[in-house]
Amino acid sequence: MNEYLDLFLNYLLVEKGLTKNTLEAYSRDLSVYLDFLAERKRTNPENVTALDVVEHVTRLKDSGLAPRSRARALSAIRMFHRFLLVENYSVSNPTAIIETPKTVNRLPEVLSGREVESLLATAKGDGTFEVRDRAMLEVLYATGLRVSELVSLKLRDVNIDAGYLLTMGKGEKERLVPMGESARTAIGEYLAGIRILLDRKGDNEYLFLSRLGGKMSRQAFWNIIKKRSGAAGIRKNISPHTLRHSFATHLLENGADLRSVQIMLGHADLSSTQIYTHVTRERLKKLHQEFHPRG
Repeated sequence: MNEYLDLFLNYLLVEKGLTKNTLEAYSRDLSVYLDFLAERKRTNPENVTALDVVEHVTRLKDSGLAPRSRARALSAIRMFHRFLLVENYSVSNPTAIIETPKTVNRLPEVLSGREVESLLATAKGDGTFEVRDRAMLEVLYATGLRVSELVSLKLRDVNIDAGYLLTMGKGEKERLVPMGESARTAIGEYLAGIRILLDRKGDNEYLFLSRLGGKMSRQAFWNIIKKRSGAAGIRKNISPHTLRHSFATHLLENGADLRSVQIMLGHADLSSTQIYTHVTRERLKKLHQEFHPRG
């Protein structure tokens, strides 16, 4: 099952923007888990049961692994099987009935409004890739799409005049997401004269195209945003997912209600969106401490 591990780690890197250290930890935990499954001749996700997972965690405990490390390993296993289910590599999730230990959620990295403007400013200009990159960045920040949703947009999914786009999210669920004027303008400029230069054969259905005229990959866009953030002088370790976090945080900071943000993000459960209320609280606390005369 190592091929699935490679796909999962790439997903964590590109979609979730996890740090190198976190990825290495997940890789170690899951490699041990897959070795355990290999011993039990579980060569396909469909063959793995909840009992397998429980016995693996029990073995970790018997080996003397600390509770925190066991919790991290179980978290990695749960994410792995959830990924297999969502991506249709499996029809079941053996960890669904296993209780998750309560852990402290880490707040996601977000950009300030000024940092977002600096990032967008790196794609100013009329060059082919400046116009394309500007359109992609504007759409990502305007809609909060996942990077996989962004690169999978097709020409027919975008209605510039109405100011909406249609995307297919997790679980094959479609949702309509509004776009602001900046994103609509950026897409219009891209479609007006740049996209046709990339679509040499004139038969590609995807909105955003690579340098060679094919569908933009998640990894390619991850490289673009890394390059642009470096040019903007942003020192934070950002990924495409950082703009999704920033989209949600800035909406809430400016008065949007949590339910509306949940719908735009495509979260099935409101609890997934509630992490952003913690982000806004923490930022407000920092602002208060920094600027209040008796902070």
